[in-house]
Amino acid sequence: MTTEVLGTATNGRGGALLVVGDVITDVVARHRGPLAAGTDTAAAIRTVPGGAGANVACWAARGGGAEVRLLGRVGADAAAWHERELAACGVRPRLVVDPQAPTGTVICLVDTGEAAERTFLTDSGASLRLEPDDWSDALLDGVARLHLSGYLLFSEPSRALVAVALESARARGVQVSLDPASAGFLRELGVNRCLSLIEGVDVLLPSRDEACLLTGLPDAADAAAKLSRHVPLVVVKQGAEGAVLARSGTVYARVPAVAATPRDTTGAGDAFTGGFLAALLAGAAPEDAAADGCRAGALAVERVGGRPPMPD
Repeated sequence: MTTEVLGTATNGRGGALLVVGDVITDVVARHRGPLAAGTDTAAAIRTVPGGAGANVACWAARGGGAEVRLLGRVGADAAAWHERELAACGVRPRLVVDPQAPTGTVICLVDTGEAAERTFLTDSGASLRLEPDDWSDALLDGVARLHLSGYLLFSEPSRALVAVALESARARGVQVSLDPASAGFLRELGVNRCLSLIEGVDVLLPSRDEACLLTGLPDAADAAAKLSRHVPLVVVKQGAEGAVLARSGTVYARVPAVAATPRDTTGAGDAFTGGFLAALLAGAAPEDAAADGCRAGALAVERVGGRPPMPD
């Protein structure tokens, strides 16, 4: 069963953005200092909507410019809630309701110290059960850009969906971006396999750790340059150090971060990606779009959870 919230579409200069990826329930536990093994650790705990794909879509829709669509898979347990939350952010969700698996859940352990570092415990649930049968070429009608969450690379059904979506996008001349999503899962998948799976992607948006893992290089700029020999545009997200952009084996732009006081770094990279893609759709050059991404990332780390503030 597929549910869809349509509403009124708003078309930006560059057409619509379709995001395909994970829709997750985040349980965010904010604690201070080390966890006390074998006993209690005081924490402030909230349940919020999340998922890298869903977060990117919400941040991209935040400006209200281009139409943003999202294809994801959830369990019946939380489908209606996620639909409402996505629609409230201005996203047009198309959620496949899985008849067997529950909605994916991530427990986010956030240290409330200065760096607001976070650790994830992930049960992907229905999110990685997206499969080719969930895809329709009609999803690309009116779409200028397709964004794929890297979490789709980490299960066989969703890898098959990525291949189908890439082929469909190439046939229509739709630009494709991908965020590798998780250094830990990439390590399990294998670098060579990952690089083969992303062949045909136009824009790669890794974090510094992901870029260094994919290249075996310790420096983010060097990693960006190397990756850009395989992908036309590489944007490496470096958190408080901003972003590095590379094409054709050369770093050509460095964009500074925006100062922020972190409360929760969950979803900061998703915010960057959403802000970046929205700016590209509005006609911005990639380096200017990266500046928008940095502004979105700074706003994200000052909030709890991975979503933008609700529109007024």
